Amino acid sequence: MRRRNEGWTLGYETEMGEMVVATAESALASPLSAELKGKVQLIFTSPPFPLNTKKRYGNLQGESYVKWLAELAPRLVSLLRPDGSIAIELGNAWEPGRPVMSTLALRALLAFQEAGQLNLCQSFVCQNPARLPSPAQWVTVERIRVKDSFTHVWWLSPSDRPKADNRRVLTEYGPRMRKLLSAGEFNSGRRPSEHNISASAFLRDNGGAIPGSVLSFANTSSADRYLRYCREHKLRPHPARMPPGLAEFFVRLLTEPGDLVLDPFAGSNTTGAAAERLGRRWISFEPLDEYVQGSLGRFDTVVRSERSPA
Repeated sequence: MRRRNEGWTLGYETEMGEMVVATAESALASPLSAELKGKVQLIFTSPPFPLNTKKRYGNLQGESYVKWLAELAPRLVSLLRPDGSIAIELGNAWEPGRPVMSTLALRALLAFQEAGQLNLCQSFVCQNPARLPSPAQWVTVERIRVKDSFTHVWWLSPSDRPKADNRRVLTEYGPRMRKLLSAGEFNSGRRPSEHNISASAFLRDNGGAIPGSVLSFANTSSADRYLRYCREHKLRPHPARMPPGLAEFFVRLLTEPGDLVLDPFAGSNTTGAAAERLGRRWISFEPLDEYVQGSLGRFDTVVRSERSPA
């Protein structure tokens, strides 16, 4: 068990993981980085977005954001196993005071990819259909744009073939597919796309459908255990919480039970909690004590805590 060291302190630990109280930069510059080198299967994270409004959890803007993210890449990549992955969620950015989008998030992603010498394995869109209309000035006041309701998740790896298995994220078959499987009949043959579809390929029950790269999570619950815990202990919830289903999807897809998952920008520690539920080991970094305290509410059992609310 880690207690404290230069640049970080143990916040709490569970049977499967540890919350480290530190910035990503200080943790990666400490001896902790050497302990983790070459052991992490998945880095799944949502770093502070390059928003025009400064937030309490800290967010850089402009070219300083691009430079900051790129400088982290080599240090994060050094922690990965040879077949490990980084999945990074980046939101959209808008030009200050103008109804036009910024390319800042894309430039930051490309700088991160280049600095880490990473391959782009696949890109995902994560839609929040219940997201409030934003940017408000252009969407609800002037009514000249539609609401910005999605983020991108970029799956990167130093390997062409990182560990992954889509059979771990299958979804339920729809009514039409269930009917086809039940009937045992399929309209095989050549399609207008010139694909030649055989019945044998499509009339096999594989336990579910392969999901697409557009994911949808509403993230609207106001009564989940995390928020109840924060209210009960008079703690301010993290304002940019990740949908639990998003973290679970990538933990399932890119890791197996017992693998190590890292979130260097943990916030309310959605990633750590998802890894714990799925039997993966985890370690998370978060510098703000209040958010560390609140994240305790995501776990059934905490083995040791130096950050329990009074």
